[in-house]
Amino acid sequence: FLDQERIVVASSTGTVTVFRHHQNNQTLSANQRWEKAHYHVDQDTSCGGAACTGVICNNPEIVTVGEDGRINLFRADQKDAVRTIDNADSSTLHAVTFLRTTEILTVNSIGQLKIWDLRQQRNEPSQIFSLTGDRVPLHCVDRHPNQQHIVATGGQDGMLSIWDIRQGTMPVSLLNAHEAEMWEVHFHPSNPDHLFTCSEDGSLWHWDTSTDISEKPSFLHQGGRSTTYFSHNTINQSVVSAWLSNDPTKDRMEITNLIPNQTLSVNSLDILGPCLVYGTDAEAIYVNRQLFA
Repeated sequence: FLDQERIVVASSTGTVTVFRHHQNNQTLSANQRWEKAHYHVDQDTSCGGAACTGVICNNPEIVTVGEDGRINLFRADQKDAVRTIDNADSSTLHAVTFLRTTEILTVNSIGQLKIWDLRQQRNEPSQIFSLTGDRVPLHCVDRHPNQQHIVATGGQDGMLSIWDIRQGTMPVSLLNAHEAEMWEVHFHPSNPDHLFTCSEDGSLWHWDTSTDISEKPSFLHQGGRSTTYFSHNTINQSVVSAWLSNDPTKDRMEITNLIPNQTLSVNSLDILGPCLVYGTDAEAIYVNRQLFA
């Protein structure tokens, strides 16, 4: 959503469209369209379109990334791109999010997280972070809503990576998560001690760092899968440090699979207040209204 009436949609043809939602008759009409915002060879050829893989809005600005390694900055009321970084990446860019009003984060197919300062005219990232060892593609990224230096990413191996962009170039935590690709990761916008991830393996995990659960037994069975615990430390510290802690001796993180019997890929998720919305390969959209019940 760009605002309450407009929705931005990215296409596998490289086209980016702004639709207006007419609430009176529940229809959509195209409000603005950027044809072949992403393309492989030549913008004017008939077959050169490259998939637009990620879009993020901060009204009136829209940022898109694609298979062509290109970053576009659009404004909803302007026909032409405000800015294009043509060779932003030599590999596929899989996702983008705003870090701050003038900075964005991108993840790519060789395991890199990059920060781009849109105020700078040079077409290079201001910082580059990277997974060590195998260059596992990263598919999704989100930043902590209150502590912007904390960033979460998920990749092809199903791992959850937590990064502190104030220090180092590697993730501070690598957490074993899903058994297949992680397609989306989101901090809860108002309760960021809760994080949600979904995967090709058909699972949707709720990561909870909010409570002291050291008194609980170490295995709780949830739909045939053991609830997993990871160590962290929140004693006399803010909740935020739970995501950055590497002290295994203090209290722990609880993980629950919210849809234990699902087998088809969970492709996307979002959180709106107490509601979790997700879509699957079953061509259905589900709403969980009892996140914290």
